Amino acid sequence: MHLCMVSAKGGVDIEEVAATDAEAIERLHVDPVDGLTVDQALELVTEASIDEEARSQAAELIVKLYDCYVQGDCDLAEINPMILTTEGQVRALDAKVTLDDNAAFRHPEWEEFADTENLDPRERLAKERGLNYIGLSGSVGIIANGAGLAMSTLDVVNQVGGSAANFLDIGGGANADVMAAALEVINTDEAVRSIFVNIFGGITRVDEVANGVVEALRRVDLRSPIVLRLDGTNAEEGHRILANHLSERMIVEDTMVGAARRAVALAKGGAS
Repeated sequence: MHLCMVSAKGGVDIEEVAATDAEAIERLHVDPVDGLTVDQALELVTEASIDEEARSQAAELIVKLYDCYVQGDCDLAEINPMILTTEGQVRALDAKVTLDDNAAFRHPEWEEFADTENLDPRERLAKERGLNYIGLSGSVGIIANGAGLAMSTLDVVNQVGGSAANFLDIGGGANADVMAAALEVINTDEAVRSIFVNIFGGITRVDEVANGVVEALRRVDLRSPIVLRLDGTNAEEGHRILANHLSERMIVEDTMVGAARRAVALAKGGAS
């Protein structure tokens, strides 16, 4: 299901509106088989208390935006703000679009915009290395396998008093090349004070991850200590491989929370 949201309280602080006045945002789940109709959009803008004079035009504009979202393979298509002019015309004053990279093979025209993307240096390097990376503003670098585990890792770091420097999902390919690329990207972030590698081996084997980490550390001269939590398939063998490489700057913890606490403490300049 797709989610369509409309609010009469638009502008730069819409995220604050969502946090402090959730009822000010009307939501409609759209079945992708049926699509979005003008009547549905009209009901949505009415419930959102959009100016009566603007409702009909706003509904038509929202349907066009939905068509753009679907046909363009977007993750997000947003108009903010949408305005009513003194002449009674509804206009999109600003917009934001993010595209689904998985659909790039259907859109060769996207290459025309590649050089105009405003990526920070970390994200540009990660994209060159084929990594799923989003830069954040914290001090604990994060590497995890799987988007769900990566998000959980960010949450746990926050819960124990730290802040993540990034979201980095290496998926199932935690070999030496992938690990070296991930560590290289994190190593370029001067705000990073520690690195937390959180791997749960399902299809991915922990011994392969451990070999990848050891080989990657031979290739990348890390500025920050690294804390590893490795669990799952062949975990004992993985820990055996790492045993001879452990030090004050390369630490293994048994649990996710324990590893997060250690990484946060190191980022703050502590030892435990």
